[in-house]
Amino acid sequence: EAQLEESGGGLVQPGGSLRLSCVASGFAFTLYDMSWVRQAPGKGLEWVSAINALDGKTTYADSVKGRFTISRDNAKNTLYLQLNSLKTEDTAMYHCAKDLGQSGDYYALPRGYWGRGTQVTVSS
Repeated sequence: EAQLEESGGGLVQPGGSLRLSCVASGFAFTLYDMSWVRQAPGKGLEWVSAINALDGKTTYADSVKGRFTISRDNAKNTLYLQLNSLKTEDTAMYHCAKDLGQSGDYYALPRGYWGRGTQVTVSS
């Protein structure tokens, strides 16, 4: 029943921007802390950012701090990630997920709480 669907990825030049969206359904989105995580080719999962349900507090990985902004629109059951000043190192599949913290086992999440992902490719 739970479902997360990401969109907004694409090909962008270094220094460019993208805005990712994640539409949630089938669960009480407004009550869940949410995260963006990413996985680059040949690399493990990297937690990127989280936003709390209760107070809207945001946190970021050091690698993206100052460049990415996480937000949510509870009326639309939608999570966003604004990616600015993109670097080639940001190339990855970006997933939204129920937040498990920076060190959580996101691979263990039920499918409905782990989106299919949207590909971000930063290349000249």
